[in-house]
Amino acid sequence: MITAIIPVRKGSQRVKNKNKKKFANSSLLEIKIKQLLELQKRNKIAEIIVSSDDQEMLDIAKKLGAIAHNRTEYYASSKATNSEFFENLAKTVGKEHWIMYSPVTSPLISIETYNEILSNFQNNPKNIVTVSNVKHHLWKDGKPLNYNIKQSPNSQDLPDIYSINYAISIIRRSDMIEYKNVVTDTPTFKILDEIESIDIDTEFDFMVAELIYKKFKE
Repeated sequence: MITAIIPVRKGSQRVKNKNKKKFANSSLLEIKIKQLLELQKRNKIAEIIVSSDDQEMLDIAKKLGAIAHNRTEYYASSKATNSEFFENLAKTVGKEHWIMYSPVTSPLISIETYNEILSNFQNNPKNIVTVSNVKHHLWKDGKPLNYNIKQSPNSQDLPDIYSINYAISIIRRSDMIEYKNVVTDTPTFKILDEIESIDIDTEFDFMVAELIYKKFKE
């Protein structure tokens, strides 16, 4: 079975208190816990753990029926690299052999998408990662990255380049420790549409996501 881990920390840098501030008459944390509780009711996941250095968010987790994990200060700070954070999370949180990394910053994932991914996983357990298909003319170091400037294609005809959006990542615990990531070197990608792939990182993202959430979810 799967441990679903919701990582939230006190020190949101670009959106103050984004994990627990009001979002569509709720909060990003409450929305994510309730999404995962629905999956737990359907026996898709075994346990839901909120890992945080913020007591208020840990209290919210316990009140709603999730398990609270008190994360140490270093691994909840910007001093820890992503790799250190992922490795520590896998070593210290939960007991199941598989982990579903479930950040609150993707509130627009549908239950149908969760069910599809988890059903596919149950039929063929392996590393599954959600991505967005980037169809833009990209440049790097002063040169076009994904097209010939003298034979510029329409954007829809550009090669597929995937951006990991971290909305849902399922990985074996031992692999998360080995790779220090939620992605191995042989992932299976699930492409999300523009709405489900929204990841809240800035105040603008927060505002747009809340507007869309109110329109489609309420």
